[in-house]
Amino acid sequence: MKARSLVFDLFGDYLRYRGGEVRLRALVALMACFDVPEPTVRVVAARLRKEGWLDSRRDGRETVYVLTDTAWRLLDEGRSRIFDRVTGPWDGVWHTVIYQVPETERALREGLRKQLAWLGFGPLAPSVWISPHDRTAAVRSHVDGHASVRLDILRSRSEGPAADRDMAGRAWDLAGLDRDYAALLGTYRPRLEAYRRGLPGREALVERMRLVHDYRRFPFRDPDLPPELLPEGWSGRAAHEVFLEAHGLLRAPAEAFVDGVLADLAQVS
Repeated sequence: MKARSLVFDLFGDYLRYRGGEVRLRALVALMACFDVPEPTVRVVAARLRKEGWLDSRRDGRETVYVLTDTAWRLLDEGRSRIFDRVTGPWDGVWHTVIYQVPETERALREGLRKQLAWLGFGPLAPSVWISPHDRTAAVRSHVDGHASVRLDILRSRSEGPAADRDMAGRAWDLAGLDRDYAALLGTYRPRLEAYRRGLPGREALVERMRLVHDYRRFPFRDPDLPPELLPEGWSGRAAHEVFLEAHGLLRAPAEAFVDGVLADLAQVS
């Protein structure tokens, strides 16, 4: 787990619910649980501040790092993608984005592709991305202010269920994704019993952070397709359920440990 990701995950799962700020020495103590040395924590925190994810203020001789509005929005969006799943029947409508970006704007085009993937769209053909969910407003918002980008957005139906499944199979690597979900299940399902019995606080924190680290890559790849578009025996739903259960079981001891670290260091002058 990279130090930068660990800082974001600490804020995302713990510190955001404790005022969205942390004293540097408390952050150093928490990162030490993952064998990250203090100089590395200082460098990462400074870089995140420079990039606009964190602000800082002085409290006596201490530095306090605070989430910016941009970081709050990123954490909200990321949490929704990780924890939420679309429910209810699919209406059979495909939402299609066709884009044109000049060759001179390669960085902008790559950014648009990443945003489309994050929103659950898949590439059916070059510059043609589809989704069973209507998230086109977010796509438009992403390119607002870029006059060089041309978007055409269509809503349509295929010839039937067989065509729908064929399109889904071409737009996403569902077989590869299913294998990776099965591997995640193989790792964490056997650990649930130990989680139910309870882990020591520090161990629970490390285990829970590792769980989030291992699971959070899936929202970038999983379009959250309706059941009728998924292969038979799909492992994704079961993996999500195991993730939610494990995350919930580890919550109390992990949060108690974090609270203890914050309280102990707040008393140190």
